[in-house]
Amino acid sequence: MRNLLFVTGVVIVALPLLSQVPAHAQEGGRGQGAAAAPQGGGGGRSVLGPVNALGQEVKRPPVPTGPAPRLPDGTVDLNGLWNGGGPVNSIAQGLPKGETLPLLPLAKQLMDLRGQPKNETDDPHLWCMPMGVPRSVPYPFRFVQNYTHKAPTHIFILHEGNIHSYRQIFMDGRKHPAELDPTWFGHSIGSYDGKDTLVIDTVGFNDKFWFDRQGTPHTEQLHTTERWTRVNEGTLRNEVTIEDPGAYSRPFMTTWMARLAAPGDEIMENICQENNQFGVAGGHENPFNK
Repeated sequence: MRNLLFVTGVVIVALPLLSQVPAHAQEGGRGQGAAAAPQGGGGGRSVLGPVNALGQEVKRPPVPTGPAPRLPDGTVDLNGLWNGGGPVNSIAQGLPKGETLPLLPLAKQLMDLRGQPKNETDDPHLWCMPMGVPRSVPYPFRFVQNYTHKAPTHIFILHEGNIHSYRQIFMDGRKHPAELDPTWFGHSIGSYDGKDTLVIDTVGFNDKFWFDRQGTPHTEQLHTTERWTRVNEGTLRNEVTIEDPGAYSRPFMTTWMARLAAPGDEIMENICQENNQFGVAGGHENPFNK
């Protein structure tokens, strides 16, 4: 009873303070397109303490527009912490103007089913499952390349969300195996188109992840080709061609932009299970335990 009274008192004190935070600041965060708060706080102060306390907005420096940096061999340097680069709400937002998703009837039916309110918690990402490709989340990711004169054998993409996921891209000239066990991120092989663009070819996906929050589907026949180009120092373009004859009548391409994170930002620890609002405690049975 004593603990309950203490928590109630804290809430009563906090509510007037929260009411002084602008609505747009309460909605901010580290997400794509948002004014992301640097780790650890700092800067000016307000009634809530550090400027970035409780998600308050932090002014960010403008995105640098200088020339893209290069590795010792002249290849574009993709290293850095980035925000964006893929769909969040709807993959259709990345289509060329006037185009629509070429969904086959069964895929359209599945997407409509997923979109019903009773199924809104079925998104595997809400159950702490990996996001797949090319989906993005409102957390940063980091490209990790070689800095030496030797040709890289691997490139890694480290994701803060949602369970410290990572992708490995094989750069040693290997081919896709003839037989693959379906996985969330598939089997990726990379190469360069000239010195400016990293091309990532991926197959071997499972059919579990959603492309976006809308539930846009795919099958295990999915084949993605990503073309990552560093337009300038602070901007990264990702052109993704999607082929999946099991869900779409033809291949289609989507384009996404990522921006370089502010100096001092780093990937933070993110353990999804610690804040899983869709588990047994919330009255939901995990469909991925079956």
